[in-house]
Amino acid sequence: MITDEYKTIKIPSEGIFKEKGSKFLSFAFPVSTEESVKEFLQQVKKSHYECNHHCYAFRLHPDGKVYRSSDDMEPSGSAGKPILGQLLSHELTDVLIVVARYFGGSLLGVPGLINAYRSAANDAINNSTIIIKTIDETLYLSVNYEHLNELISILKSESAQIIKQEFGEPVQLQVAVRQSKIKIVKHKLINNKRLAAHLVIK
Repeated sequence: MITDEYKTIKIPSEGIFKEKGSKFLSFAFPVSTEESVKEFLQQVKKSHYECNHHCYAFRLHPDGKVYRSSDDMEPSGSAGKPILGQLLSHELTDVLIVVARYFGGSLLGVPGLINAYRSAANDAINNSTIIIKTIDETLYLSVNYEHLNELISILKSESAQIIKQEFGEPVQLQVAVRQSKIKIVKHKLINNKRLAAHLVIK
C-alpha cells in the first residue's frame, strides 16, 4: 500500500454470524480517536445490554500504530484477536469493530469462538463501504488577487484541495496537499517566476 494512503470505512456497517443457537452481531464504525471508540462501544452495550460479551478491536492512525482488542470475559485470545486479525487482513485503520454475542445454550469451545468472532467481524467489513484516504500536509498561502487563478491552476494540477479561502488583499488560502506531492507543489510554486514574487508560503 502506498505510504501516503490508507484504507478505512466510510459509514457504519453491520454483520452477523450464527452457530449452534448463538448469534454474533457485529458492528463496524469509522473512528479517529479513542474517545470515539468509547462512545461507540457504549452505544452497542446500551443497545444490546442483554449480551454477556461485547468483544471488540480497533486500529487508529494512518499507520495503524494505535490498536487494542478485548475478549470481554471470553476465553483469552478467542474474540478480540480474531476481530483485530480481520482489520489487519483487510488493511483497515481508523475502524472499530464490536461483536455482541447472544448465547444460544451450547458451548463452542475456543476454536469455535475464534471462527465465530472472526466470521462476524468479516461480515461487517464485507457489508461496509471501504474508502481510500490520503495523508495530507497543510500549506498556508498568501497571494495577490491578480495571480490567484495561476496559483489555483498549479494546485489543481497536483490535486491539492483548498480547505479555506479568505478574499482580501492578499487572498489567504489554506490548502491540503497529499504528502507525496508536497515537494512537487512547493517546487512548482517557488519556480514560477510570475507567481513567486507575489506569493508567501507558510
